[in-house]
Amino acid sequence: MKTQAFQKIYTKIDNITKATCTITAEGIGNLEMAFVDNRPAQVVKIFGNKVTLQVFPGTENIATNSEVVFLGRGPTLKVGDELRGRFFDAYGNVIDGGPDIEGEEVEINGPTINPVRRKQPSELIATGIAGIDLNNTLVTGQKIPFFADPDQPFNQVMADVALRAKADLIVLGGMGMSNDDYLYYKAIFDNAGALDRIICFMNTTENPPVERLLIPDMSLTAAEHFAIKHNMKVLVLLTDMTLYADALSIVSNRMDQIPSKDSMPGSLYSDLAKIYEKAAQFPDGGSITIIAVTTLSGGDITHAIPDNTGYITEGQLYLRRDTDIGKVIIDPFRSLSRLKQLVIGKKTRADHPQVMNAAVRLYSDAANAKTKQENGFDLTEYDKRSLNFAKEYSEHLLAIDVNIDIDTMLQIAWQLFAKYFSKDEVGIKQEIVDQFWPQDEQWLDGQAELTKQNS
Repeated sequence: MKTQAFQKIYTKIDNITKATCTITAEGIGNLEMAFVDNRPAQVVKIFGNKVTLQVFPGTENIATNSEVVFLGRGPTLKVGDELRGRFFDAYGNVIDGGPDIEGEEVEINGPTINPVRRKQPSELIATGIAGIDLNNTLVTGQKIPFFADPDQPFNQVMADVALRAKADLIVLGGMGMSNDDYLYYKAIFDNAGALDRIICFMNTTENPPVERLLIPDMSLTAAEHFAIKHNMKVLVLLTDMTLYADALSIVSNRMDQIPSKDSMPGSLYSDLAKIYEKAAQFPDGGSITIIAVTTLSGGDITHAIPDNTGYITEGQLYLRRDTDIGKVIIDPFRSLSRLKQLVIGKKTRADHPQVMNAAVRLYSDAANAKTKQENGFDLTEYDKRSLNFAKEYSEHLLAIDVNIDIDTMLQIAWQLFAKYFSKDEVGIKQEIVDQFWPQDEQWLDGQAELTKQNS
């Protein structure tokens, strides 16, 4: 680290904890970056002339007479077209072996979009994953999390979304990833030839946990550049927000702040909201859509992290393993996209809302039949049909490995209806049935259809 003219330099530290240090200083800004004993740090608290900095790599072996150098600015990122196809660390430094980025240097942690500059979301963003596009359709400018257990393949799902999504640019922010996961993302994007439309910011388990706090803002600063300056449709993928919140808790606890629910800081809601509220649809056509992973502790949806997330976001996508087919599916009961009504039947086929509702209702009938079966009650002939429907519905339309377009999803749903139910049992409006019900009512093998679409 080279000092420059007019930088503030201090050589007396008043107090040191495991993650922070406090000095007496004047004219320092909140969130200002600094170096403490050549280690990157950031101002997290100012009380009078007492300035507390969180030292990202930790404070081990820092002495009370160590040099503290303030940079006079917050953390920054160089933005420009050169960001595309590149991998960066939490500070915006390249980690892929390529050349450094030359571009306009802008501060991260910028304000959220003024509401008068927002446009009501109205554009479909298709992912190719049937459990999302059919039942929980996403809209540009939306913010929505995946809720998943830590052992579920959410990184695979996020990589699939990145490759399949109909977006101009994907920005991936990885927090607390294993090195294997980082290499997985890098390899899968490279092998798919998709690097030119992907930007990645990575914090791995080998990096200090507190550095995770920079990843969302770095990712969203890059997204804002392309969405606002180039009117691009940008999809931001953030994983794992639980590890982000854990880093918030580390800093809070080491500053001796009184924890709130589940040992989380009292500022958790606003910390999460300032990230998610960056999602927006802009009048000129650009947009930022945020999909984030929030891992659950023991499946506890009431934990402070998913609980606060649910109040901020516009729905959730819930992953669970379906024991009947042995695959992870998008759970149609616990998943919800609150903005889907803005596009289904408008940007998609007219039968989409009716098919979606009918399929979930019939799947619910199957869940009731399964409960009867598990409790030893006799099943009706309708119960047996609904159970068979549910198994194929999960296999061909809810499983995360299904990759088809929305029209094909709708066609497969109609074929399943015709195979297992009468027109009256499906309960769809007669004019819709007349237009879309399969004429020969012969089941076309769903897997063959999927194979054809994927080839």
